[in-house]
Amino acid sequence: KMARMERNLMLQLVSMFLMGVILGTLAEDELFATTHMEMFVDELPDMPRIRGFDVVNGVPVSKSLKIGMFHKKWKFHRDLPLTPVFAFGTSKRTATVPGPTIEALHGIDTYVTWQNHLPSQHILPWDPTIPTAIPSTKLGIPTVVHLHGGIDEPESDGNAHSWFTARFKERGPAWTKKRYHYHNFQQPGNLWYHDHAMGLTRLNLLAGLIGAYIIRHPHVEAPLGLPNGDEFDRALVIFDRAFRSNGSIYMNSTGNNPSIHPQWQPEYFGDVIIVSGEAWPHMIIRKRKHRIRIINASNARFFRFYFTTGLEFFHTASDSAYHEQPATRRELLLAPSEIADVVVDFSKSNSDQAILANDAPYPYPSGDPVNEANGKVMKFLVKKHREVDTGRIPKELIKYPSPDVSGSSVTRYIAMYEYTSAIDEPTHLFINGKSYEEPATEKPKVGTTEVWNVINLTEDNHPLHIHLGLFVVLDQTKLVNLDEFKACMLNTNDAIKCQVNKYASGKKTKVPEHEQGWKNVYKMTPGYVTKIFVRFSYIHSNTSYRFDATAEPGYVYHCHILDHEDNVMMRPLKFVH
Repeated sequence: KMARMERNLMLQLVSMFLMGVILGTLAEDELFATTHMEMFVDELPDMPRIRGFDVVNGVPVSKSLKIGMFHKKWKFHRDLPLTPVFAFGTSKRTATVPGPTIEALHGIDTYVTWQNHLPSQHILPWDPTIPTAIPSTKLGIPTVVHLHGGIDEPESDGNAHSWFTARFKERGPAWTKKRYHYHNFQQPGNLWYHDHAMGLTRLNLLAGLIGAYIIRHPHVEAPLGLPNGDEFDRALVIFDRAFRSNGSIYMNSTGNNPSIHPQWQPEYFGDVIIVSGEAWPHMIIRKRKHRIRIINASNARFFRFYFTTGLEFFHTASDSAYHEQPATRRELLLAPSEIADVVVDFSKSNSDQAILANDAPYPYPSGDPVNEANGKVMKFLVKKHREVDTGRIPKELIKYPSPDVSGSSVTRYIAMYEYTSAIDEPTHLFINGKSYEEPATEKPKVGTTEVWNVINLTEDNHPLHIHLGLFVVLDQTKLVNLDEFKACMLNTNDAIKCQVNKYASGKKTKVPEHEQGWKNVYKMTPGYVTKIFVRFSYIHSNTSYRFDATAEPGYVYHCHILDHEDNVMMRPLKFVH
C-alpha cells in the first residue's frame, strides 16, 4: 500500500512537472499584445556615433576599429519586458540595437575587425533544411558582416560563406580575414552594415545585428547647404518585430511546409514598429528643416511612409547616392534595405504634432492592409516657436553620369522564380532557376556597364540588391499572357527562347522621379520586366577600383527580403579583367 502511494505521488509530481513545462511553453509562445504598449511614450534614442577616421595635426587619417557582436538584453518599450538581443558595439555595455553609426570620410580608409562574442546557441529557431552555415561542432553562431552599398574588395564584402563563430574558432569555406578594409573611395552617401551568414541572415538581423554607416565628403556636400549637425541630421533605422509576453522576440517556429522545412516561413512580419531601438518613439523637434536618413531594416516589410498632417518629404538621395535635383513627395515607398535621404521642413507644420505613418500592405503589394499598430511609426513633437534656419533645400544637388545604354557591353536576362509544394505553399526561391551553390553565370568585366532585364515571375515584389554595382532603373514593362510565358520559362529557363520581347509588351510603368538616380536596391514589380543599367565602376570618378574586384570569394546579388535570400534567392557574381 505504501509503495502504491509513493508511486501515485511520483506520478502526480511528474504530471505537475509536465503541466508546468507545458504551461511554461504556452506562456513563452504567448504574444505580447500591442494594445498593452502605449504609443509615443519613449523618446527616440540617438545611437552612438563612431568616427571611422582619426585626425592627426588637423589632417584626417585612416583608423582601425574593433566592433563586437554581443548577447545582451535591450529595452524596446516602457511597457515591454527586457528583450534578449544580439547587438553591435565596442563593448557589451555600450552595444546597441541598432549598432553604433559609423561615420567615415571620403578617401580615408576605415578598417574594422568584427568580433563574434555570441553564445553557443541562437536565441531564435533556425532551419537546417535550407542551405545554412552550420559549424562542424554544432556549437557557435556563424556571423559575417556585409557593408551594404560599400564599393570594396571581395575579401571584405562579407560573403555568405565567409562566416565565423566566436573567437574565430570555426570559419566558413570562403573565410578570408579578420580585419575588413573599407576604402570609402566612393560617392558620399548612406550605407548600412548587417550580418550576411548563409541561411542565417534573417535570424541574425531579427536578433539585432544592424547599424548605419555614412560616408561624408565635406568638400562636395558642404556647398549644398543641407541641414547638418547631430541635432538636425539623424539616421532612423526602422524595422518591425513581434514579441512574446516575456519580452523575447517572437518568430514562428513552425514552417509553412513543416514536412519540408520545419521552421522556414516565406516572410516575417511583426506588428511592433521599431525606430532606432524604440517602439513607436517620439522626438522633440525644432520648427525648422531637418535632414532624416531613413533605412528600412525590416526582414520583409515594405513601408509607405507619409505624415498624417500632410507634411512633404524633399527627397535628396536614394540608397547611397545623391540625386541631381531634389524631388518633392507626399509619400515614400521603401522596400527592405532601401534608404531614403530626405529633408522635412517642420516650420510648415500646421500642428505641434506630426505622426509618421505607414500604409503599405504586407506582403507587398497584394497582402493584408495595415492595422492600428503597424500603421503608425513615430511622432514628432514640434516646438512652437519658429527658429532661424541655416539649412536649405538646394535646387541642384550632385550630377553623376547618365546611363549610356549604347555603350553597354552585355545584355542579361535575370528571372525570379518561386516554387511551391502540393499545398501551394512556397518551398524555395531561385534566380535564373539555379541554387546559390551552382557556378556563377554572371561574370561582368570590371569597369564595364551592362543592361539587366529582371523578369519577376512571382506574385511578390522583390527588392533586388547587387553587391559592388550601382544601377539606374530605365523602365518597367508588364508581361502579357503571363501564365503562358511562365510555363515556358519553368520548362526551358531561357528568356530568349521563350520570346520574352513578345510577352514584355504590356503597359510601361514610369520610374518615379525620386528613384531615377543611381541605386543599389530596387523594387522588382511582380509580372513585369524591369530594365536596369548596371555600372561596375565608380560613378563619381573615372578612376579604376582601388582593389582587385576579381579576387575570391567574389560578390553576390540577391533579393533583400531576407527570408527569400536565405532560401535561396541569391546568386554569385564573379568579375573578370
